[in-house]
Amino acid sequence: MKTITCNILRCGLIIVLLSLFQPLVSQKKNFRNLVEIEIVPNHTDWTYDVGENVEFTLRVVRANVPLNNVGLSYEIGPEKCAPTITDSLFITGGEARIQGGTMAMPGFMTCTCRVTVEGKEYENYINVAFSPERILPTQINPEKFDSFWKKSLEKASQIPLEPVITLVPEKCTSRTNVYHVRLQHWRKDTYLYGWLCVPKKEGKYPALLCLPGAGVKPVPAEVELAEMGEGMITFAMGVNGIPLTLDQEVYDNLRYGVLKDYGYIHLDSKEHYYYRRIYTGCVRAIDFITTLDEYDGENLGVTGASQGGALSIVTAALDKRVKALVAFYPALCDVTGYLHHRAGGWPHIFAPSKMKLNNTPDKIATTQYYDVVNFARRLQVPGYYSWGYNDATTPPTSCYAAYNVITAPKHLYIAHQTAHWRLPEQNEITYSWLYKMLTKAN
Repeated sequence: MKTITCNILRCGLIIVLLSLFQPLVSQKKNFRNLVEIEIVPNHTDWTYDVGENVEFTLRVVRANVPLNNVGLSYEIGPEKCAPTITDSLFITGGEARIQGGTMAMPGFMTCTCRVTVEGKEYENYINVAFSPERILPTQINPEKFDSFWKKSLEKASQIPLEPVITLVPEKCTSRTNVYHVRLQHWRKDTYLYGWLCVPKKEGKYPALLCLPGAGVKPVPAEVELAEMGEGMITFAMGVNGIPLTLDQEVYDNLRYGVLKDYGYIHLDSKEHYYYRRIYTGCVRAIDFITTLDEYDGENLGVTGASQGGALSIVTAALDKRVKALVAFYPALCDVTGYLHHRAGGWPHIFAPSKMKLNNTPDKIATTQYYDVVNFARRLQVPGYYSWGYNDATTPPTSCYAAYNVITAPKHLYIAHQTAHWRLPEQNEITYSWLYKMLTKAN
């Protein structure tokens, strides 16, 4: 096991822009407020042992200059849980120090600070870890997990793919042909769609299945990844059964209409839960990739972020044709964490605001068959994983709960300061590793 960290205190603001991967990186990290609250832990790796006390240094800065004589309120407590410390102070001399205490169990602590300057309120937070390598899942591993998914995949495989592959000249480059693909899946006349990128140069190539984050939206063709090195096949798959060439208005109507909160659809039944068709659809996408004449027949990987990170782990666990994976801040990990008084994974099914609606035996039982933790337990191929400590969407507590049960070869890149976005360096390191894994036999 190998862990790489990028520490904000050692590295400062990372400004290296890698043009190959830049389209894949959220731009949220470039947004700054006029007034910023700096929260600096006294361990440079933001990580503590259980029982060890943490101290935070606080600064309020405007145009990089610390402000004096400013009031600040703060809350400290377990990630995604009610604070155990609530207090306020007055900053003089440019900075202040507060004691955050410790945690008695492995997990993450959140320190949230707020100030009001010239009538406007500003907020910032930081998560620090306590023995994160010891975080274990709360999710149950059901006895019939393997038989359920074997049956599900067998049923899905009976539906002929009947692919419709359409060249889209305006998306092609000098090196790569780009196709819009329709595949029959789940039942007759029900489809999934994706963008297929194939190198123009004659030859046999490795392939990469690219899985999307959550939402109802047109996923992009992964041309940049297809043109890495000597080239490879990429298939960027949509998961909601919608063509990827429609007007944005169509996706918006579905997003706020019939597909709103699709992660909750039929949650009370493992046979009918919405993600069943998505998980099996990922395997069917691999069925399609393996039929391509340009595929080398051996080297196939999966990658994605958030929901896509979850689906990468799921697909690699379900399909032995996958040889390696890269997963960024995976969703759907240890969703039952909230039932045990700690952070659970997206879509936060059992968060306090949803507990009354979803905390039922049937819904809890369904999550056992879809929680990424139980797929992570079954991984047998090498993987590279990456997330940040400040991710409120896919909390690091949940990501570690899945990562820590993986027994296959694994690497971890922690970019502490990141939230639900990633740095160019995360892409550079993980995708370079993945490309080498898929080409080392060639």
